[in-house]
Amino acid sequence: MPQYAVLIYTGDSAHALDATEEDLAEPNGHGDELASSGAMKAAWAFTPRDLARSIRAHGVTDGPFVDSAQVVAGVYILEAENWDDALAIASTNPAIRGDGGVEVRLVHSGGVVE
Repeated sequence: MPQYAVLIYTGDSAHALDATEEDLAEPNGHGDELASSGAMKAAWAFTPRDLARSIRAHGVTDGPFVDSAQVVAGVYILEAENWDDALAIASTNPAIRGDGGVEVRLVHSGGVVE
């Protein structure tokens, strides 16, 4: 079955190192629902942008690679029969209710490296 990466774009990640269960209730609840459905195969939540480090030819800098109103707050992998199904599943992400959104991309290849 095809796999799709869903990149979550928001003003910043809710997954701060000191985040409370209350802070994480909505994003984690959404992830739990997708995992229970069997559609989500893997997921990663990123920490906020102020913890990012970027590497370029001139060296390492603090902050995200791209200075933007939204950053990638996380990514998850879905399995779906087709694009329509993948988009329907991704459209339930809570990020799209605010100023953020999601990007859905068909996974070409890869997987967990042992």
